[in-house]
Amino acid sequence: MSKAIIGTESLQTMFKRAHEVARKIDGGEPLPEADYHLNFESATRLFSELTPRRMELLEELKRSGPRSIYALAKGLHRNYSNVHSDVRILVDHGLLEKDEKGRVFMPWDEIQINVSFAKAA
Repeated sequence: MSKAIIGTESLQTMFKRAHEVARKIDGGEPLPEADYHLNFESATRLFSELTPRRMELLEELKRSGPRSIYALAKGLHRNYSNVHSDVRILVDHGLLEKDEKGRVFMPWDEIQINVSFAKAA
């Protein structure tokens, strides 16, 4: 099962996680099957990128399967240019892809969103 995990993570934590993966690679240790991780520095930033309209778009594609941006906009009762802009952002974040026919689809079986509010140091 492929999973995209979206969350909040400090740069320090991200570097620690990357360092641990590099250590395992250097040591010849096998790595577990990786999920796709997309992290933002804050919940505010995460939700400014994953707006309710973009979440609705992801849900629609998960339900319907690959669609053209035109068909997606029509199904969502939204303006084509706004849907096109949202699709471009979601593709840039790795949450959507395009197939050989130019249709957009969600390549993940599941998207999980984790938001935590850490206590200030």
